[in-house]
Amino acid sequence: MMLPSTKRRASRRLLTVGAGVVAVALALTACSSGSGSNSSSGGDKNYKITFLPKNLGNPYFDTSDKGGETAITSFKGTYNQVGPSTATADAQVSYINTLTQQQVGAIVLSANDPTALGSALTQAKSAGVKIVTFDSDTDAKYRDVFVNQATAEGIAKVQVDIITKEIGDSGEIAILSAAANATNQNAWIDLMKKDLAANHPNVKLVDTVYGNDDDQTSFDKTAALLQTHPDLKGIISPTTVGVAAAARYLSTSDAKGKVKLTGLGTPNQMREFVKDGTVDEFALWNPEDLGYLAAFTAKALIDGTITGKKGDSFEAGKLGKFTVGDNNTVLLGDPYVFNKDNIDKFNF
Repeated sequence: MMLPSTKRRASRRLLTVGAGVVAVALALTACSSGSGSNSSSGGDKNYKITFLPKNLGNPYFDTSDKGGETAITSFKGTYNQVGPSTATADAQVSYINTLTQQQVGAIVLSANDPTALGSALTQAKSAGVKIVTFDSDTDAKYRDVFVNQATAEGIAKVQVDIITKEIGDSGEIAILSAAANATNQNAWIDLMKKDLAANHPNVKLVDTVYGNDDDQTSFDKTAALLQTHPDLKGIISPTTVGVAAAARYLSTSDAKGKVKLTGLGTPNQMREFVKDGTVDEFALWNPEDLGYLAAFTAKALIDGTITGKKGDSFEAGKLGKFTVGDNNTVLLGDPYVFNKDNIDKFNF
């Protein structure tokens, strides 16, 4: 990518790294270092790592990105977080472009769309920026490694298992998702449908609606589901914003205790609803560990310890050793089920 003339003039005052490649320190950090694939003459790596979640103000990403900050601080990198207020792909594109111009070492991204970010990410990779997706993936060609919270099959199955058990394996259910184009949500929903068809013939999925990871929209969609489907027995919401908003609605409605709710939530969000009987069980992984692992994955790519190929392995601080699997994916672990018996053991 050709630098603007002002940056070319400034770059003459900085170290030249490789033939024609210039590292220009810009606004995100106060320290300069080499590009993502090179080091400066002092041997420093470009550990300027920026987290780009689906949207800011989301408790799930607040937690996961906190884990990323902890990890980056531990290896003396520079952490930053940027992102849109609403979870849309278009809004993420401008941030990717800006971070590319600022020559960060890595972008850690939860994608709002599997393909819409492709052009911006391709340019970032061409500029030497390492791309780590976490939580929600892009097409594999647009990133180096995807840090998966758990297998899609495991995440889908645990939610279907909970809801079918709670409604006696019979009756109508609905899904309250995030954005209609969210990669992870759609993968889980497809697997849920297959599981229901194969193993729960008496459970009917009557509707799938989208709250766009917005609290009020998700709250309103929950109300609409109950009005549209008066025989509804259960709701699955595989999004932390959605499940908390749905629980908030159900907790003060006549449907409390009658319409079962499960999904993916954090203990701190869901604690009051578990204790008041609105929700019996829900699932998740530890999002703080997910962000922590994503940051160490970015470090391993910057260091050259891994390239993202299957079989590559690296150390992720307190979490230990991880190995890259199929489709350039690193797996955190299995989902965990929270209920009134264990929820007070967790604080995130």
